[in-house]
Amino acid sequence: MGTAWTYDKDAHEEHVAIRTKAGLMDVSGLKKVHVVGPHAAHLIDLATTRDVARIYPGRSAYACMLNDAGKFTEDCIIYRTGPTAWMVVHGSGTGHEELQRAAVGKNASVLFDDDIHDLSLQGPLAVDFLQRHVPGIRELPYFHHLQTRLFDAPVMLSRTGYTGERGYEIFCRAQDAVMLWDTILAEGAEMGIIPCRFTVLDMLRVESYLLFYPYDNSQMYPFQDEGPGDTLWELGLQFTVTPGKQGFRGAPEHYRLKGRERFRIFGVLVDGDAATSEGDELWADGRRVGIITCGMYSTLTGTSMAIARMDVDRAVQGARLEVRGATVSGPAIAHALPFDDPLKTKRNAVG
Repeated sequence: MGTAWTYDKDAHEEHVAIRTKAGLMDVSGLKKVHVVGPHAAHLIDLATTRDVARIYPGRSAYACMLNDAGKFTEDCIIYRTGPTAWMVVHGSGTGHEELQRAAVGKNASVLFDDDIHDLSLQGPLAVDFLQRHVPGIRELPYFHHLQTRLFDAPVMLSRTGYTGERGYEIFCRAQDAVMLWDTILAEGAEMGIIPCRFTVLDMLRVESYLLFYPYDNSQMYPFQDEGPGDTLWELGLQFTVTPGKQGFRGAPEHYRLKGRERFRIFGVLVDGDAATSEGDELWADGRRVGIITCGMYSTLTGTSMAIARMDVDRAVQGARLEVRGATVSGPAIAHALPFDDPLKTKRNAVG
């Protein structure tokens, strides 16, 4: 499917729109997989780190998938759409394959759905726009979803997103996607809602500590003499494991690897007014101590920041670093993630 690579605004304008008003993105490239049948919950329980018994119809949860070595292979959002019906949305990893693997011998079907499109309306004014058309949208909590109609088209509205803002994903039929896109932008223009390129997500995710497979992972930066794969402890994603859960793929190794981190994902605050580049090195005390996986410069805050894979002893707030890159070189400090809204008050806002 085609997705516009750029629109007529500068990427910084689109970033500011999502942080201060709202922006609309086409994220239909995410993979949607339906899991249905009497054993559907058990199947997802085996494949992911969440205890799905806690997820009721209308609720969703962010989860990870591991291999037998306890290493990360994919992240996803699990939507419960009915008593025995689920939808799992994942990115470019092996989520579909992991679900198919867990389905062997189970009374459940795993159905890839390429007809559902996903329009993401993100930003503080998103709820103000949607409340004109969807009764009860203000009362929809974070990580919950509802079946409704928007401009007379059947949709599933989910209070989720990949921006760190209060936002909504609009799951719709392919035949309705263009109409919904055009109508939202036409009616939302007076509120400052604009179309935003998919790649502006890189700017937003750096601020909000949202990792992107495989770009922040060892698939891009492998360890010498080791196969690819990072632990949840290294990525800071151990919170996706329901406390005490056993039985999911890779569980024994996941628990065994606690405290054996080879690196940590951490933030970098860079002096200057330019964005660092993927692969820029971090140095301290005459040795390389990390590598930047994604950097951005915010015109809104006047700050250059980045996500990095960093030696454990340097992943400490305020640790002094030096960036050595093709276009950016100079002093920096290690900085805890996220940079923006660390208490997640925007995502969790009520009313």
